Order: sequence, then structure tokens, then C-alpha cells
Amino acid sequence: MPEGHTLHRIAQLHHRRFAGGVVRVSSPQGRFAEGAALVDGQVLERAEAYGKHLLHHYASGLTVHVHLGLYGTFSEVELPMGAPVGQVRMRMLGAATDFGTDLRGPTACEVLIPPEVDALTARLGADPLRADADHERAGARIRRSRRAIGALLMDQALIAGVGNVYRAEVLFRHGISPFRPGTSIAPAEWDALWADLVDLMPIGVTAGRMHVVRPEHDTGAPSYTEDRPRTYVYRRQGEPCRICATPVAHQVMEGRNLFWCPTCQPR
Repeated sequence: MPEGHTLHRIAQLHHRRFAGGVVRVSSPQGRFAEGAALVDGQVLERAEAYGKHLLHHYASGLTVHVHLGLYGTFSEVELPMGAPVGQVRMRMLGAATDFGTDLRGPTACEVLIPPEVDALTARLGADPLRADADHERAGARIRRSRRAIGALLMDQALIAGVGNVYRAEVLFRHGISPFRPGTSIAPAEWDALWADLVDLMPIGVTAGRMHVVRPEHDTGAPSYTEDRPRTYVYRRQGEPCRICATPVAHQVMEGRNLFWCPTCQPR
């Protein structure tokens, strides 16, 4: 599932290309036909992201909400666009741009009215990529929970936008075991974790990739796959830790794969 930096990157791109102009919206697949008709021909005022959610705000007050889920993707195409390929849920064409975009396979693609947008954002936690994030409130909620910090970081009602990679890597960078309960995370530890996310995630927005390994450690064993930067522990189970050479451990925590170094992140 794309993490928050991906949605913020898409939001910035769509805002730059489409905001301020009339857009034509359709649903070649048909599943979003009614929603597309509601916003087709309207002015897109702005595009923004909140955690893993993309929001297209229109001058009429309507908002198109997209959650990519596991399989959703946007394809950016120069005009003129050809016939839709595959199951295109939503196609957008901008009158004042040379680009269009096709959305395929999202978990959610729907039109919301303002109270529904407010309800959506109210149930999301602090987003490290947003200036309005309340990280102190998130920290206070974490310190009241006995759930493992590895699970709490993935709880979108607490921290919006953090996924499996950032969860594993930021805990490693701070030597924190993913199994420690939230009640054991000191305020200074949470402040440091948050500050690191605030530093790391914008790099992902700009570069389109998550860069999480410090320069002095960015050597040796290659990444877990050819087209990704190196990680400390993510998807490196059984391989030697880049710091201490202990084999990286793996297990499933609350339905998601978890990776950590037993030596660098002692319980």
C-alpha cells in the first residue's frame, strides 16, 4: 500500500497541473459515473493529501476522495490521451494543462460533501507531512496505550500516512523495539521519532522514493529489490544488520509484516 509521501506527491502534482481551471471528469469503467457527472466541467480549487487519502476540492463545495488501497494507481499522460486501457475508474483532463490522469484500482473513489470531508479528516491522526499536525496529542494518546509502538505507528487514527517501511525504519533509526508498549515511550523519545518522520517523509515526496539509510551506512548489501534505495531492516529478514551484523528478524504484527534487529532494538 502506498505510504503518505506518495499521496502528497500526487496531490502536489495534481494541484500544479489542474488547480484553478476547469477539469473534465469521466469514468470509462462506469463505477464512478454518477460521481464524475457531479464534478465534470467544474473548477478544481485545490488538491491535497491527508495521510493516505487524496482530496480534490471543487469550487462547488464537492470533494472527490481517493484512497488507493493496495492496488490503486494514477497514470499521468500527456494530451491527447488515447482510449482508456484497462479498468479506468476516473479520468481527469485539464483545460489549462497538457496532461490528463487515469485512476485504476482504488479502494475508494467517491464524491463527498463538506460534513463528510470533516468526518473523514477528524478520524485521522497527525500527518507528519502537514503543517497542522498535532504531534503532541498523538504522543499523549500513544503514552496512554499498552499496544506495541510498532502497531501504534501504523494506526491511521493516531499517525496518518506512516506505513510498513517508515514504521520499521524509524524505529530502527532510534533503537526502539517495535514490541515496547506505548506507555513506555518517553515524551523525548516520541519527539525524536516524530522529528525524524518530519525530516524523512518530505524526501519521499520530492524524490518519489523513501530514503531512510544514513549516508555512512548506505553501503554494502544491496537493497531488497533493484529499483529501491537500501533499507536498514525492511524486507531484509535473515540478512545481517547493517550496524551490528545480527540477522534481521521478522514476524507478523496485527496482520502486517514487521522487521527489526534484535540487538540494535532490544526489548
